[in-house]
Amino acid sequence: MPSLLTYDDPASDVMLDAATGVRRSILPGGVRLLTQTDRSVRSASIGLWLPVGSRDERPEHAGSTHALEHLLFKGTERRTAMDIATAFDEVGGDSNAVTAKEHTLYYGRVRSSDVPRAIDVLTDMITASLLTPEALETERQVILEELAMAEDDPTDIGYETFLADVLGADTAVGRPVGGTARSVAALDIEDVRAHCREHYRPENLVVTAVGDIDHDELTELLVEGLRRGGWELETGTLPRRRPDADGDLLAGPDPTTDVAAISPHRLIRPTEQNHIFLGGPGISAVSEDRHTMSVLMSVLGGGMSSRLFQNIREQRGLAYSVYSFTAGYRDVGLFGMYAACRPGRTEQVVELLAAELARMGTYGIGEDELTRAKGQITGTFALGLEDTSSRMGRLGTIELVHGRYTSVDETLAKISRVDVAAVRELAGRLGQSFSTRVEIGPDA
Repeated sequence: MPSLLTYDDPASDVMLDAATGVRRSILPGGVRLLTQTDRSVRSASIGLWLPVGSRDERPEHAGSTHALEHLLFKGTERRTAMDIATAFDEVGGDSNAVTAKEHTLYYGRVRSSDVPRAIDVLTDMITASLLTPEALETERQVILEELAMAEDDPTDIGYETFLADVLGADTAVGRPVGGTARSVAALDIEDVRAHCREHYRPENLVVTAVGDIDHDELTELLVEGLRRGGWELETGTLPRRRPDADGDLLAGPDPTTDVAAISPHRLIRPTEQNHIFLGGPGISAVSEDRHTMSVLMSVLGGGMSSRLFQNIREQRGLAYSVYSFTAGYRDVGLFGMYAACRPGRTEQVVELLAAELARMGTYGIGEDELTRAKGQITGTFALGLEDTSSRMGRLGTIELVHGRYTSVDETLAKISRVDVAAVRELAGRLGQSFSTRVEIGPDA
């Protein structure tokens, strides 16, 4: 299987996977296009990705990535906000956007006959949005409501606090994606415009599309749409890429195996339960251990048969919701466990969470658990790729995060090679890196 083009490769067009029809081209200006043609459907999912997220903001532009995402739906030189909204609604399609820590995605799903319309609207939005002060004032209030809604959800605010405590609240990756109420209130339209000028450029744009499409026709539509919006597409420009990063497990601030010694970060909320987040630094998104981590998380807290669910909920009845989780970025990551219980049970639940991971690091897992976890992961992975939107998202992740095309079969083969020794070794390392405990609940 050929690797994804390197960023100094003179080739501009390659079939990455003949069996599944995955093709990649570098268009004028360095725009990258990845497609998978599937004639068994009569629709297409299209995504326009920018490798810029909240962690890429300059301090003086804090909150601008998320605000810009909102503003791109508020009108262009050719379309009003209502025109953008109805462009997809009137053909039965859908469109939205996502701002993350390391990328921003604008996407749409339409019938294959409506692909030209979708490309025209999406390219118009990213190239020719008006970005008016009046639109910012309106969306500022919307974003403040969005932040307030997250504050009302103990799991949302708990996770954001946990992430900031693990990765550093004063670091770019530790900041909330949507900013804070204070930073959003202070945001100026020139901050948003400067952020757009700096990052919304041809060499940053990645377009992925899956469905009943033609790669060459899509190429023409993209180039035409981007040029219509005012982008200068100079032939020969190479795409930008993020610097390579290692994926080693990072030591946390004063890591410890003694969870009782970690002072909890408590947020007082009028809830019936105490919401507990416990964990520390993990592995990055590009770590070679990422498939082992998937297996570990499945065994530890990934479903009804997982250890945490069986021990804490089924056998002891101490919680209704309990699970483990992990998140990886290009150079850092985290792992954690979550449970919600009545306040008087908190210490017992915390001890059980930590003890289960410690047991995995000391004694490992059984072959039956390994087989069950692999079945869960591969089944979920395969079923998740049944729709065009999931496959479109996978192509974007491959391009932006990994820089090398990996077929579904190759990914499944890597998961199949994970063994009990690898899971035990990684569990042992995670068990040595507890650093953070966050609780959201009523005042004691």
